Amino acid sequence: MKFSLRQLEVLVAIGRESSVSRAAEALSMTQSATSMALAELEKQFNTRLFDRQGKRLQLNTEGRELLPRAMELLDRAQELEDLLEGKSGTGSLRIGATLTIGNYLATLLIGDYMQQNPGSRVELAVQNTSTIIDQVAHFKLDLGLVEGDSHHPDLEITPWVADELVIFAAPDHRLAGNKNLCVDDLINENWILRERGSGTRQVFDAALRHQLTHLKVLLELEHTEAIKRAVESGLGIGCISRLALKDAFRRGSLVPLEVEGLDLKRQFNFVLHKQKFLTAGITSFLSLCREATENVSRSDLIILRKPDGKPVEYR
Repeated sequence: MKFSLRQLEVLVAIGRESSVSRAAEALSMTQSATSMALAELEKQFNTRLFDRQGKRLQLNTEGRELLPRAMELLDRAQELEDLLEGKSGTGSLRIGATLTIGNYLATLLIGDYMQQNPGSRVELAVQNTSTIIDQVAHFKLDLGLVEGDSHHPDLEITPWVADELVIFAAPDHRLAGNKNLCVDDLINENWILRERGSGTRQVFDAALRHQLTHLKVLLELEHTEAIKRAVESGLGIGCISRLALKDAFRRGSLVPLEVEGLDLKRQFNFVLHKQKFLTAGITSFLSLCREATENVSRSDLIILRKPDGKPVEYR
């Protein structure tokens, strides 16, 4: 063959990073060796795979077509090497999860996965929906677990499990305990919300689209725990997943505000690139996720357990 696996590794790394220096760092190579490997690959086939934009390298049409095939070949080569070395794991896996899923489900599911597949390597990136979507689209992640939707033409969105947001307050808030709340009752309250670009904020904005201009958003925070602490301290009311509030409601440190006529339902989804080769690791992890939510109607009803068999509690 006219190319080597190392040249394909360089192609994939530069394609992901859009930078020779960052690709070299990811591959533990020198920058000059990385540049030379790409130059030799292009010279051997008398082609260009990237458009040069200053220090940035962007895949051109031929490069974008080649990238997923090169990744598939590398994934298969890694599986072959693992078999030859007698490794029982399922290789490496790069997962991206949005904050609610990442903080309350993904880490526990990954723990189960690694117990079932000793020797496997998993990287977890916890970001908001828009960031995860972008990273899956650029092959920086193998799989995304997201709370929002996407219409990206290169991605396949598959439903996983239903979820529901809930408006909540501190137990001594003036609206706490009121059984006949409507949207108008919320207009004059201070709100503590997730940042724009998050799946949670997308659902909230859609549900209250007719009142958005009248709402007083006091704080926009990236982390659900920070929102819970701010609401507990009396700064305002919030709206996040019931999953993230499950134990706070049980303890009584926070209380739900049930608002008539407000639809805050949504879906947790799997996100994969349409051209992504499904490795044994990806297939195994997807199966584990589906098994964990089998016959579960909503995310906060999922029961995940520690290695000792005790159910997990979120503080």
